[in-house]
Amino acid sequence: MQEYWDIYDINRNKTGRTMKRNDWHMKEGDYYISVLGVVRRSDGKFLITQRVMTKEWAPGWWEIPGGAVKAGESSLEAVIREVREETGLDVSGKKGGYQFSYHRENKGQNYIVDIYRFDMDAGEEDLRLQKEETMGGKFASLEEIKEIAAKGEFLHYDSIRKVFED
Repeated sequence: MQEYWDIYDINRNKTGRTMKRNDWHMKEGDYYISVLGVVRRSDGKFLITQRVMTKEWAPGWWEIPGGAVKAGESSLEAVIREVREETGLDVSGKKGGYQFSYHRENKGQNYIVDIYRFDMDAGEEDLRLQKEETMGGKFASLEEIKEIAAKGEFLHYDSIRKVFED
């Protein structure tokens, strides 16, 4: 089944148009919305996942679970769905929520990213990784995340690092 995304302007107003997933024919000033769901344990460690090697972009890099908001879906609904699909964890009803957003202009692939953080105690044994998206997952300390980022192997770290530091 084909997945569609709503198209927004920079102020998050829906344009009334949609696009097929990854069909990059957006007009200038068009954006889609993506989400990232940070899971933080009470010991201060964060869930990070490693992208499969078949990814077109940044294969093998570490990241936060997330993805695009589907047409008709809210940002919160999307982050709950994406975290569940990619990791098997259910963050619905957990303490936390929306933290901040950032946006990128990227040659017809403009996007806005909503960052969420949820407090949840879970372990690696609780993870049910989506094999099409991730080849690994673990709970890492801020120091470990910074080390991965320093090697240039953590997706969008500079844009999201403040979510780890509060």
